[in-house]
Amino acid sequence: MFDKIDELKQLISRNTTKEGATDTDVPRLSLIRLNAPSCKMFVVQEPSIGIAAQGHKSVVLGDKTFEYNPSQFLAVSVDVPVIGQVLKATPEEPYLCLRLDINTKLLSSIITELNSDFPRNNEVGPGIKVAPITEELLDAAIRYVRLVEDPEAIPVLAPLVEKEILYRMLKSDQASLLWHIAQGESRMRQVNRAIDWLKKNFDKPFSIMELASVAGMSSSSLHQHFKAITNMSPLNYQKQLRLQHARQLIFTESMDAATAGHAVGYESPSQFSREYKRLFGAPPKQDIANLLAQPTFADASSSV
Repeated sequence: MFDKIDELKQLISRNTTKEGATDTDVPRLSLIRLNAPSCKMFVVQEPSIGIAAQGHKSVVLGDKTFEYNPSQFLAVSVDVPVIGQVLKATPEEPYLCLRLDINTKLLSSIITELNSDFPRNNEVGPGIKVAPITEELLDAAIRYVRLVEDPEAIPVLAPLVEKEILYRMLKSDQASLLWHIAQGESRMRQVNRAIDWLKKNFDKPFSIMELASVAGMSSSSLHQHFKAITNMSPLNYQKQLRLQHARQLIFTESMDAATAGHAVGYESPSQFSREYKRLFGAPPKQDIANLLAQPTFADASSSV
């Protein structure tokens, strides 16, 4: 196992020339490199698989913290606002990780092929999980990253290896998590419909009844399962989306705090400032100054 992790480390290192996330020509594959511990990164993480080859990272969802290193992989099943932070990295031993965004159509087709052999589980839990990586999954991941250096083979081999990675995931302890992603009327997919609506309408007020109708659930069922999966209420989820978007507006577009707050749906500047400080630890002006002093901020915006 150690030799395989070392090979993955060398592959990612050779194919990342800058800090942050590097997109590749291999479908849905990104390679991530950081040369120093990062500040806390507030991002909305989409369904994906993260496999670290070197370094140590934490991901916070609500009041739950998930930490993983090269002996583990992280799976994200729904779009969730998280706080990611690289805890261990140096220029000599940078944080190195691959991220594979989950192809839900391919996942569904694999489950259909497996048919009754696949373990179904109607219980829902957190939308993020960490598990020990198997040798078979690691081997498939290495072959997927190798394709970065063999572009001619990508059209032929990438679909096969990507399918194998998802298959290996389905044969791991995360099988039920992936089943919920793929099934159209699972509780997770219903909650995901509510999440999609909130992402598109985060600047607008909403009622839980309206959101439940979008999800196709009762209000009580939505509230119960939404919190089980995201570790927060729909209202707190919307609040995090608003504040993260406002932070980006202030940082990238030099927008003043009052204008950014209004743009994301806040009517009261004082309420916006209070909630901003509660989430990010400082008022908008001071927080942005702190971010500008962090050389890794602009390059570390990808979680996983």
